[in-house]
Formats: sequence, structure tokens, C-alpha cells
Amino acid sequence: MKFFNLLLLILFFISTQGQNKVDSLRLDSSFLEDQVYLGVTYNFLVNQPNDDVGQRNLSYGLQAGFIKDIPLSKDRNVALGLGLGYAINTYYSNLRATEIGSDIEYSIVSSKDYKRNKLESHLIEMPLEFRWRNATPSNYKFWRIYAGFKLGYVVSSRSKIVSDLGDDSFYNKDTEKLVYGLTFSLGYNTFNFHAYYGLNSLFKDNVLINGDPILMRPLRIGLIFYIL
Repeated sequence: MKFFNLLLLILFFISTQGQNKVDSLRLDSSFLEDQVYLGVTYNFLVNQPNDDVGQRNLSYGLQAGFIKDIPLSKDRNVALGLGLGYAINTYYSNLRATEIGSDIEYSIVSSKDYKRNKLESHLIEMPLEFRWRNATPSNYKFWRIYAGFKLGYVVSSRSKIVSDLGDDSFYNKDTEKLVYGLTFSLGYNTFNFHAYYGLNSLFKDNVLINGDPILMRPLRIGLIFYIL
């Protein structure tokens, strides 16, 4: 938890400094909400294959990127946002992946048999947002509601288990490369609630556990900071 407390302090400091500089940049009627975004989330796994699969430890996500603002209304309170970013997502659970030759097998492990077991993914992301805000050229503290769609390409995925017998880690080729989902952000000024719901599975269609497909999807909930 110390890591997350430090991260939030850093995000708050960066966001505050960015907002303090905005007065001289937005005093015209053609202002844009081009923004750098930074976010931290808690990651849930939904649609688990059976009741024996459960999450353990703190599954978290980190994201950062830039969004270009495209106004749709004369007063610039309605806009589209198109961006490019990078994200790291971890999912801690008792669903173990074991590399056997060129194949990967999945099983459920007892909590007494391991300390940590995770799937970690690195993604390049492209968010597309429909944006509403009550901003004006001289007002940089405003309410915002952003809803949209996010497309992601998984650069790499890694499965890792830590137990008393040692560590076992390998790159997992069973995860979907192209992932996508719905996004929603709501907030005022610095702090904004953020949610992402995946529309496709983390794993490919042919990945099974005990003969059943693993169709788990991510639900990520947390905070996002938009910096002008």
C-alpha cells in the first residue's frame, strides 16, 4: 500500500502544478482540453470459470497517455477525445498457469501452496471519448463526464507464481492480443472516478481449464487525473 500512497501523492503534485500554469494558456475562445492522463485502478476479474477461482492480493492497473481534444460545439463544452497511451495491468488470483513444453496448462491452486500468483499485461491503448464539461476559457476547475471506448494491443503478458519452492515465471502466449472495452470518467478538477469494462476475454477462445473455456473479463475501477 505504500507504493500506491506514494503514487497518488506524485499524481496529485503533478496535476496541481499543471493546473497552476493553465491561466495564461486558456484565455481565448478557441481553447482545447488536450490532456495528459494518469490513472491507477483496482482490477476485478468477472465471468470467472467457476466458484473455485478467486482473486488474491491487490490486483492493480497503471495507465498514462495523451488525449487530443476535438470540439463539437461552439462553446467547446462537447467534444471528442482521441488518445494514445500505455498501461500495465496485474491480476492476482488462484488460477495458475504452468508451462509444459510448448503448451500451457491451467489449474486452481490452494492458498497454502503459494504466496503470490499473477498475470501481468503491458498494453498500448487508444482511448476514444465523448466528452462533456462545463469549462470556459477562464475556468479550469470544472465538472466533466467522459464516456467512450478503449482499444488495446497487448505487447506482452507474463504469468508468475511465488511459493516456498521458488519462483516460476514465463511469457504467456494464451492471452488475447487485441482487447477492447467501455470507459467512463466522472469528476471535478483534479480527482476523477474512472471505470473500464472489458468486452472480450483476457484469454483466447481455445484456452481451457478442466474442459471449460476461461472467459474472464476485466473490470477496472479507480482514479484518473487529467492534466492540461
